Amino acid sequence: MSDQTLTLTPNIPGADDFYAELLAAHEGLDKAASDALNARLVLILANHIGDRAILSQALAAAAPNQKD
Repeated sequence: MSDQTLTLTPNIPGADDFYAELLAAHEGLDKAASDALNARLVLILANHIGDRAILSQALAAAAPNQKD
């Protein structure tokens, strides 16, 4: 079990630039291709994180029933 917790506060240097890059990656894609890109990105980043406890916290935080 991890002793770390999921970071939910802003933590990306150049966050606006990253968001623009993310939008650009989806430009021109239909819904299916965009969804597939998102799925690949999630799996790549989950693999990079590699901590199951953190990944479980992220799933819980992203769940539709989660209060913002």
